[in-house]
Amino acid sequence: MADKPASIVLVHGGFVDGSGWRGVHDALIRKGYEVIVVQNPTISLADDVLATKRAVGAARHPVVLVGHSYGGVVITEAGNDPKVASLVYIAAFAPDTGESVETLIANPPPGAAVPPILPPEDGFLALDNDRFAASFAADVDPDTARFMANSQVPWGLEALAGKVTAPAWKSKRTHYLVASDDHMIPPPAQRHMAERAGAQIVETSGSHAVYVSRPDEVARLIEQAASEALEPVLIAEPTLT
Repeated sequence: MADKPASIVLVHGGFVDGSGWRGVHDALIRKGYEVIVVQNPTISLADDVLATKRAVGAARHPVVLVGHSYGGVVITEAGNDPKVASLVYIAAFAPDTGESVETLIANPPPGAAVPPILPPEDGFLALDNDRFAASFAADVDPDTARFMANSQVPWGLEALAGKVTAPAWKSKRTHYLVASDDHMIPPPAQRHMAERAGAQIVETSGSHAVYVSRPDEVARLIEQAASEALEPVLIAEPTLT
């Protein structure tokens, strides 16, 4: 398989690690892409941005930077790196200047599902294991969903409160996949953020863990973003009068 002229960097969200990208990773590797999976500590946004920038710096080609959930906050900040050609949000937060996950979830739409987040302990959050599958991974096979619940990564309050300073979607080509059955980030909120970011939007039935349950569909969107990212941006010539 010929090496594609774009690299894919995958950024996970809160409560999970990079292993959930396995299906997407394998689908893209089969197509000849260099794929780098970031393992963010999810303790603070600043640290996660640095980890992601290290992955971008290690890539061999222009980068399509992909974020799921809280990973969308990370790519919104880290995506300003000049090596990043485009952004892909997968059921993700896409904050504007001065926004964080904390501010974006402060006023949920009426009737939105309430994620089963437990009270913080020692500055970290976790989801209720017994309700993890229904809220986060309803369309994932039960064994995998159980493993995801039992292998949760504590999510730092400092990461939750980390504010974006310069949203990369204001200057980079952007795609967004809305998961219409998401019980963590309400689909109306996803659509609002995607439209605000000027993203090319696709929508699919899927839980918050759509990247696990529908890896081929997610990989196809990333491939589309990769092909478009390498096209030159045409700027209209000024009309002389």
